[in-house]
Amino acid sequence: MSEPLRGVGVSPGAGAGPVLTIAGAVPEPPAGSRHGGDAGAERDAALAALEAVAADLEDRGARAAQAGNTDGRDVLNAQALMARDPGLADGVGAKVEEGVAAARAVFEAFGVYRELLAGAGEYMAARVTDLDDIRDRAIARLLGLPVPGVPESAEPFVLVARDLAPADTAVLDPAQVVAFVTEEGGPTSHTAIIARTMGVPAVVALPGATALTDGTRVLVDGAAGTVVVDPSDTEVEAARAASAARASALAESTGPGATKDGHAVPLLANIGGPQDVAAALAAGAEGVGLYRTEFLFLDRSKPPSDAEQEEAYRKVLEAFPEGRVVVRTLDAGADKPLAFLPPPGDEPNPALGERGLRMMRRHPDVLTAQLSALARAAAGLTVKLQVMAPMVTGVEEAESFAAACREAGVERPGIMIEVPAAALRARDLAPEVEFFSIGTNDLTQYACAADRQIGGLAHLQDPWHPAVLDLVAPAAGAGVPCGVCGEAAADPALACVLVGLGVTSLSMSAPSLPLVRATLAQHTLDECREAARAARAARTPAEARAAALAVLGQEG
Repeated sequence: MSEPLRGVGVSPGAGAGPVLTIAGAVPEPPAGSRHGGDAGAERDAALAALEAVAADLEDRGARAAQAGNTDGRDVLNAQALMARDPGLADGVGAKVEEGVAAARAVFEAFGVYRELLAGAGEYMAARVTDLDDIRDRAIARLLGLPVPGVPESAEPFVLVARDLAPADTAVLDPAQVVAFVTEEGGPTSHTAIIARTMGVPAVVALPGATALTDGTRVLVDGAAGTVVVDPSDTEVEAARAASAARASALAESTGPGATKDGHAVPLLANIGGPQDVAAALAAGAEGVGLYRTEFLFLDRSKPPSDAEQEEAYRKVLEAFPEGRVVVRTLDAGADKPLAFLPPPGDEPNPALGERGLRMMRRHPDVLTAQLSALARAAAGLTVKLQVMAPMVTGVEEAESFAAACREAGVERPGIMIEVPAAALRARDLAPEVEFFSIGTNDLTQYACAADRQIGGLAHLQDPWHPAVLDLVAPAAGAGVPCGVCGEAAADPALACVLVGLGVTSLSMSAPSLPLVRATLAQHTLDECREAARAARAARTPAEARAAALAVLGQEG
């Protein structure tokens, strides 16, 4: 078997077929392009192009929804809102008034937004591709060029691109596109989200992906994150058989999460709103371990109304009458800037600035309104509502948040453990709250001083780092229930290690639940504890993972 190319698997399954690369790159309008003097007509042309793009995106969204892809519709509608952003229109108009030609004005206006998003953290940086797609579609219309799009083919194919725009992926036929491969992107990119929704294997962040020539046959393994060039028929059949066997085994893994000897480990889902509930239920989630409420607040000039908040919360709470729903209060700032909650002055490093609870304490009215809406939403329901604050550092913050919760009628306040200081002194925080939830994404970022958005530091952003495990241990052993809601929970072997450290529940994206459930069921609590001891005794992330896998009897 030829040496596979390795990227990041974001949607499981095996797909094989000829490569087709996405076509129609739009050239950058030349710098210094000037219009003929009629600024009004030039501005109208630019805004008409943006409106045409928005209308086309909405039409594609409607077609995606008709095909059952509601996630795709939501993504495209969000893009349409970007295209119609009044601030963007003002920026284009200002450039045109300076004499800049319409196409170049659009390019430069988008450039301002692009820089803001690219420097705003992981989540918002993942939206840069969306912004570039809107820009290119508008410029193509203004210059009379073909609009970028997916190539047509008479046979099923593997779609390869630098990155994929939601406008293209949302209307793809999964019977025609057998897999996605991109050079860029990550687990939170829209390519990954839509690939999982469609059930199409996908590998992202694959160096040199676009160097694959059209027509080259490849085998994509979305679970392993590999691409094999010119595979044999035997290799393809073996990969498909393994994928089918894995899917069958996971389908048989049902019921509450537990170790082999019956130690209960509730398996919960991370969601962004009511639209994610169906997938969570289908995957067997026992509740919600992280409800990211900031998605209700994004792209707004003012907070959602009390009634709107209450409705969104209640829809999720009603879906889990016998389970729990853990809600994270508004995590504004850093990679999730909000127009109505601007940071106090210029923050050279927003990830270490006014974010999470720090921001909410500057705007207590916003926090009070959210907590009150949650309390009203839970009234009369049997679900166990738990509410936690992000970015807590010390005792005074935990105490203040718990008091605000109880004053608003929320009975089970908790905090996230994502700041190393909070992890190290978790025993001091435990008496103030009812539970902890460890956010391993940020905890790893802060422990290793490695910004999550910098690809060159990806090797340092590893939750298997023994130092990160050393920070999880005191939080898990502080005497209150302690879950994990970061991406580490979705790694089946690491999930076992976390349970061995004393973590009491695990929360992850819905597609990851079956494999974690099946893996936990194969190991006893003592085996998990031994795997945790072996991992913490290692010196590097790779050694920690290898040591844990050796104990668990799994292959690397």
